[in-house]
Amino acid sequence: MSSRIIFAGTPEFAVPCLEALLACGHALAAVYTQPDRPAGRGRALAASPVKQCAAAAGVPVYQPVSLRNAAAQAELAALRPDLLVVVAYGLILPQAVLDIPPRGCVNVHASLLPRWRGAAPIQRALLAGDAQTGVTLMRMEAGLDTGPMLATAITPIAAGMSGGELHDVLSRQGAALLAEHLDALLAGSLPASAQDDALACYAAKLDKAEAVLDWTRPAAELERQVLAFNPWPVAQTTLADATVLRIWRAQALAQDTDATAGRVIAESRAGIDVACGRGCLRLTELQLPGKKVLPAADILNGRHFVGQTLGAGA
Repeated sequence: MSSRIIFAGTPEFAVPCLEALLACGHALAAVYTQPDRPAGRGRALAASPVKQCAAAAGVPVYQPVSLRNAAAQAELAALRPDLLVVVAYGLILPQAVLDIPPRGCVNVHASLLPRWRGAAPIQRALLAGDAQTGVTLMRMEAGLDTGPMLATAITPIAAGMSGGELHDVLSRQGAALLAEHLDALLAGSLPASAQDDALACYAAKLDKAEAVLDWTRPAAELERQVLAFNPWPVAQTTLADATVLRIWRAQALAQDTDATAGRVIAESRAGIDVACGRGCLRLTELQLPGKKVLPAADILNGRHFVGQTLGAGA
């Protein structure tokens, strides 16, 4: 007998999970996603990636501003879901909503809980230099990513992996984990294990101010910052003339230097080497205002940086 599922998600990360549900053989009663938001230079209203996927599949889409009011809760209850699957939805589910589906509400979260509860687990794992991360299938409760864990999948964090690349890996991994355990979820036969709250870390939402590089920090930390913030908000510094330079890729070098932190000490087709508090950071993919992202070798065809102190023009 086919079960009725409701999916709630918003960004691109959630789309593979929605696609997995569309292929699962159970009835997808509805998709919930956040209201259309202004996007692009024209600030026209744009549908979320999840809404676009659901619309293409002919699934009814609901976009309440909140699920805290009785009318929205009654509307969801009228859909008679057996299970609610939530992936990066972005709205809080109050207890009244969590209580609606007989099989409960489950969440696919982009970390190995209890590490990195919160809004930006992918970037926080990279910033911390974690050797591995993964996805957790958990049963939702009122707390922030505190519910019991139902299944996990681990992925190593490869050297040089960006936030965008790790996002894509975990998005696919989350969909595979959901598909693998969906029948057990619907049967209520998947055992759960409690999280150890003592091991929890909070993955705070990203702030654009975090993207500014502090050259007095070690090069290894700055490399992680550059990678974590690719593709958003993108690490940045300033040139001597206050021009903002966005840095998309970089590599920490162990070499020592007596140069002032932020000083460009060398440049070559391999990259632009900047002195840091410890070691040097080689900038390999850069973006000048109004220009495309380019390898350092291409930017060096038109200008040079040796002798400049980055960050001094802020």
